[in-house]
Amino acid sequence: MGNPYPHELSMGDVYFSPMLLVILLALFMTSITVVILNRVKLSRYFYLPSYIFLAIVILYIVLIDTIWIKI
Repeated sequence: MGNPYPHELSMGDVYFSPMLLVILLALFMTSITVVILNRVKLSRYFYLPSYIFLAIVILYIVLIDTIWIKI
């Protein structure tokens, strides 16, 4: 009887951590969020945009990890 949750992702003979997929997805979603924030001109109110980018990435990583991939 196996665990229903994924432990690793395999591509051929190479195994990847599911966290790699979560990080890549979070970076993609963050870049979309930043484009939207720039279009509606909300990014001009941020003091350090690079820290905001990092904070949004971490927020997406936590949300994706807790909701989608339950390790």
